[in-house]
Amino acid sequence: MKITINGGHYPGLDSGAVGITGLQEATVTKDIMKRVAQYLRAVWYDVLEVQENELYEITDASNAFGAELFVSIHCNSSTSTSARGTETYCYQFGGIGEKLAQCIQAQIINSLSTVDRGVKTANFAVLRDTDCPAVLVETAFISNKEDESLLSDSTKRDEFAKAIARGITDLVVIGIA
Repeated sequence: MKITINGGHYPGLDSGAVGITGLQEATVTKDIMKRVAQYLRAVWYDVLEVQENELYEITDASNAFGAELFVSIHCNSSTSTSARGTETYCYQFGGIGEKLAQCIQAQIINSLSTVDRGVKTANFAVLRDTDCPAVLVETAFISNKEDESLLSDSTKRDEFAKAIARGITDLVVIGIA
């Protein structure tokens, strides 16, 4: 199975959200992306890692690769420093994208005990413009002190990566993808 893993934003060009300690979303997502890819390759998945500055470069690379599933990894941010937790987006309810989002969301909540903000739909370009079921994972709020501490911790990032990889394999195991 071919899977594209996208680390949201682009180090050096687009840091994404920045936490109160200066932690950059692009740095966190690159690390988690590489770890997810490593776990998936260990169980024989064909994985494309893509972290580009332009959204069309991300979706074009995934589509050219022939991905069967697409996962974009992000850190959430809010003007309210009390906002925290994990949410996972799919393009629309009722398909494989929603099932994948549910599997990944459940694994993250069960593994890291983050606040469960649920599975939601969105018209994000990476969800809309890919040729396969796609999800966007908002791991935790980089703008929240407690969530940012999870995102800055290498061990916790590894737990996020394992949970995302398990969510993907859960979908395959139940025979949907």
